[in-house]
Parts: sequence; structure tokens; C-alpha cells
Amino acid sequence: MTPIRTRCHTANFTSQFSHTVMSKAERLFHLYALLRSRRTAMTAEAIAAVLEVSVRTVYRDVQALSQSGAPIDGEAGVGYLLRPGFDLPPLMFTPEELLALMVGARMVQAFTDPDLARSARQSEQKIRSILTDSLKLNAERQPYRIPILDSDDGLREVHRTLRLACEGRKKVRAVYCDEQQQRTERVLWPLGIIGWTGRWTLLAWCETRSDYRNFRFDRFDAVACLDERFPPRPDVNITHYFETVLGVPDKD
Repeated sequence: MTPIRTRCHTANFTSQFSHTVMSKAERLFHLYALLRSRRTAMTAEAIAAVLEVSVRTVYRDVQALSQSGAPIDGEAGVGYLLRPGFDLPPLMFTPEELLALMVGARMVQAFTDPDLARSARQSEQKIRSILTDSLKLNAERQPYRIPILDSDDGLREVHRTLRLACEGRKKVRAVYCDEQQQRTERVLWPLGIIGWTGRWTLLAWCETRSDYRNFRFDRFDAVACLDERFPPRPDVNITHYFETVLGVPDKD
């Protein structure tokens, strides 16, 4: 098989994802940090302005923090203040939870793309930094080893190109080699990346076949994501494929 060639037009796919709705956990953390940084009470209106949420959301989040044990003084219409001396309890894992995270991070580094691998390494460093001595020892003694092989570098570049195409809903032009060693050039709508036993495949809508197809990463001869986006369709997406073709729920 010829060397895999990858490229990507319009590389900056992240801008359309930069504005996302803040989750409740993030809101509570930011609310806690804001109150902890203050020496005087802060009104719900002022908090709402800083966090860019509604006053009603502030009331609900203050109640949630209080129910979690945060000693917040004050009331609606007056203001809120976090009593000094309180801090969030440290994040802690069971040995099995830690092992699952460590193995997952190593698998990401070995089997996905360079950008995700870098994030996985950084996440592993953050996890290690908060561990107790006994859990650090468990992390060092964990039995799993997932080698990162130079021979897989080409597949990792394919992975990055296809992941970005999926995230940006960009069409992909690909040269693909099937089981009979027949090469075809196709335009694909990349819908998602599916991990089967021992291999990754791209689930895509094939314009040539007008149907779903799965493409093994190791059979791409060339991959390039295009500027053209494919339209959203209720009958062409990864959830529809799982439910109607595989007959299983799409659990992310």
C-alpha cells in the first residue's frame, strides 16, 4: 500500500465550537471561586452579570452549593458571602477508577491522533498531581502497557484528519483500498469514528453508494478534508446508523 497522505483545508475548525453553554458543574465551580475571592457580600444581580447567567440561575446555584456543604451567608435581595476557612474537598479516586483513567489515557496516546495524545498526557499529569501517596504507588504499579509505535504514525495522522472533518462536518475526498485491493476515489460525509476490536473505522455516508459505509483507517491511501460541509439530515447520522443498521442504542 502506498504511503498515506493527509491534508486539511481550513484547518481552524475550533472557532465554531468556541461558544458553548457552560455546564452546571462549571457554573458551580465559577460561583464558588467568585465568592471565595470576595471579602464582602455580592448581590445575585452582580453575580449574574459576572457569570453571564440569569439571576434565577444564580439563586438555584447558590442553593445547590449550600446543600453541598458550602457555608454561604446571605439571602436573595441582600447578597451572598462565603464564610472564610472553607475549601472544596480534594478530588479522589478509587484504585479501580484511577486504573481506568490511566489505561484510557494511554490508549488515547497510542491509538488516536497527536493532538489528543498531547491532551491525554497533560490530563494524566494533572491526575497524578492530586493523588495521595498510596494512589501514586498504585499508578506506578498498574499492570497495563500500551506501546506507542512509530509504525502507527501514519494512522495517527489519518485519525487527526478524520476527527477534525467529523467535528467540522466537512466532506472528505479519499482514495480507499478494499479487501480485493481495488482502489476507488470517493467523497464521504464523515459521521463518526467507531472503535471495533483492534481497529478504528470511519462511519461515513458515501456519495458514490448513497448509503452508509465503514472505512478502515489502515486502508486509506489518501485523505483530504474539503471546504464543503455536508448538510445535517435526520436519516444520515451516527445515532440513526446505530439504531437502524446495528440495532443498538448509541451510547457515547
